[in-house]
Amino acid sequence: MRYAADHVRVSVPATAGNLGPGFDALGMALGVTDEVEVWALGARAVEIEIEGEGADSLPRDETHLIVRAIREAADAVGASHTGLRIVAHNSIPHGKGLGSSAAAVVAGIAAVRGLIAEPELLGPEQMLRLATQFEGHPDNAAPAIYGGAAAAWQDADGAHAVPLTVAPGIETAVLIPQSVLPTKQARAVLPELVPHADAAFNVGRAALLVAALAGNPERLFAATEDRLHQGYRATMLPAADAMVRHLRGKGVAAVVSGAGPSVLVLGQNLGAAGFETGPLDWAEGIGDDHWRCVHTMGPVPGVAVTRG
Repeated sequence: MRYAADHVRVSVPATAGNLGPGFDALGMALGVTDEVEVWALGARAVEIEIEGEGADSLPRDETHLIVRAIREAADAVGASHTGLRIVAHNSIPHGKGLGSSAAAVVAGIAAVRGLIAEPELLGPEQMLRLATQFEGHPDNAAPAIYGGAAAAWQDADGAHAVPLTVAPGIETAVLIPQSVLPTKQARAVLPELVPHADAAFNVGRAALLVAALAGNPERLFAATEDRLHQGYRATMLPAADAMVRHLRGKGVAAVVSGAGPSVLVLGQNLGAAGFETGPLDWAEGIGDDHWRCVHTMGPVPGVAVTRG
């Protein structure tokens, strides 16, 4: 496989996984993006510049997640490994349950798609399968690739996803605390077995959520109830747990975003309801934390790649 370009630009959105009851299956793209530029170099060296989130902590070598994803994607299509220059402008917060790792993986795979002469070899489904090999679950990678909201699943052939219909007027607001929680820690507290009644409860709520998003916003509050993961994680997410309880006590459809500790709100006219982008004065001190908000109106596109 030959390369048809030596420079691409990639834009990839943040995502919220689970959406409450859709554990490891439902996700939605949010209005925060990482911008990545990738150059294929003749020499084997790897050069990485990082601005924004992770600038003080992320590696600058082959272990960087974008580089690892580029290598895996190149191997998948039979492309040779090249030297790389990567400039990452990171806006997606890390350790906040907003899909930053999925965004990095999708960005790396998408970069290879833009560089090779036959980009159709890395279509959305192929990208999703590769990304899920890194992530272990497809609920963040799917909306990062397809945009909007998506339902994803895995079988013997790998990961699959379908975009979901989201009715006009349904908005998101993600409330981001100062505290962080690595996803591995959040998953470690989940039990291997759950009561049958809880599983049945979540199946019903996840099905209702698909219908609510498609045009029944009055059902969003009931549709975002969960018994599979948020309760088990509550002690590890005191700020998120306090915020979710505060908002749901007011009838707001609020859930933990992914593994937390950010909180996702689904609804209509959220700006007028106090969920405007920026610091949230009314939320100060809830869960003994400081909160800021990103309010998104309308569907968010998935990953985009341009050459040169």
